Amino acid sequence: MNEANRVPIPSQTPVAGAYLVDEVANELESMLASGNYDAVKLLLQPVQPVDIAEAIGSLPLILQALAFRLLSKDEAIEVYEYLDAAVQQSLLDRLRSSEVLEIVEEMSPDDRVRLFDELPAKVVRRLIAELSPAERRVTAQLLGYEQETAGRLMTTEFIDLKEFHSAAQALSIVRRRAPDTETIYSLYVTDRERHLTGILSLRDLVTAEPDALIGDVMTRDVVSIRTDTDQEEVARAIQRYDFLALPVVDLEQRLVGIVTVDDVIDVIEQEATRDLYAAGAVQAGDEDDYFQSNLFVVARRRVVWLSVLVFANGFTTQVIAMNDAVLKQVVLLAAFIPLLIGTGGNVGAQSSTVVIRGLSTQSIQAMGRLKAVFRETMAGALLGLLMLLFVVPFAWWRGEGPLVGAAVGISLMAITTLAATAGAALPLMFDRMGLDPALMSAPFITTATDVAGVLIYLRTASWLLTQIDGVGGSAL
Repeated sequence: MNEANRVPIPSQTPVAGAYLVDEVANELESMLASGNYDAVKLLLQPVQPVDIAEAIGSLPLILQALAFRLLSKDEAIEVYEYLDAAVQQSLLDRLRSSEVLEIVEEMSPDDRVRLFDELPAKVVRRLIAELSPAERRVTAQLLGYEQETAGRLMTTEFIDLKEFHSAAQALSIVRRRAPDTETIYSLYVTDRERHLTGILSLRDLVTAEPDALIGDVMTRDVVSIRTDTDQEEVARAIQRYDFLALPVVDLEQRLVGIVTVDDVIDVIEQEATRDLYAAGAVQAGDEDDYFQSNLFVVARRRVVWLSVLVFANGFTTQVIAMNDAVLKQVVLLAAFIPLLIGTGGNVGAQSSTVVIRGLSTQSIQAMGRLKAVFRETMAGALLGLLMLLFVVPFAWWRGEGPLVGAAVGISLMAITTLAATAGAALPLMFDRMGLDPALMSAPFITTATDVAGVLIYLRTASWLLTQIDGVGGSAL
């Protein structure tokens, strides 16, 4: 063989999952640029589909479609389901209509619906019209459910058995339907009207006697969810019971689909991203493409809440202006304002963080809301007491007298207690109102405690000045 035509062997050991994606992407780009397509096929042969998808996603746009076309049909469909939504849309634009239709037709129903959610309505209507009648019906069914519910998240590819089937008959059914099914580890039993009556694992089926009836082997106590169940509740249920899949029933308890654990992992990531954005007072958007967005989109997402916070912080300025007399009398009081409001904001942010997390993990529900607020209130008071030990002596020394030290000490106790209470109570109040508790995030708690803290501090100092003047003492 001529040296120039020899297919280079990838330098990595060909063990599935052992490739570093960035190394694969670099070699892939180099081979595509040089037109060495046989080497590309050899390079990708041992690589897992999810890693291939990530490598293709990192390529320049002009090479993405070329790399994708070099995959076999079955591999291309699996890789496509792992691609980011932006890359999926780009490939739809670059591939031929027949290639697009073949991919969309063979995708699992839940992944197809997830793709359609990202596409323009005009494109979705065209693709749905070109699907086979069976796939069109399933897709329309899933699209008919509300977004972020179990119905929208589920797949209709599952295996259901009947109680009168023998174990041998059931195994034959599993073998026949397994290639077209999302998972076979959980098998569901339905009656003639498709009502869910039981469940059994593949292990139970394999170990059962061949002539044993499914009705005698199955478990009748089935945990299921409804099509309108929120996706976060679905994730909690799978986490609670350690299921690989969870059956979904309609209002009449008929089995219509299953939600698998891989889809729940995506939900957990999506919800965690959304909560983190809310906790940082960043407007929610398309979470996955934030760092690919242009600067104007980034600024638009963040300026909304920042404007609200700037407006709210204006009340702090107003409080200081209304109490300028006490600051003129004892100028040193102003030096401790950043310390007090910073401490209050930090304590409030800590309390809101633990409470929001507690709501997410449902540990607060087990404790009780009032008990959780009381616990944080006591924690805030204790934190204020501990901080008094070194803050008050410093303030007394800097103020050269008791006034500043006393004002700082009293205010510090009040502010930390108030901040911890507000940080715990406000997220719980939002949750009770049916709103996202993450909206009561650290920036909001900090802003609220800033206003209240300055007011408490200056009013306390004014009261102390009045008391000292009343007994004829020095202002210091």
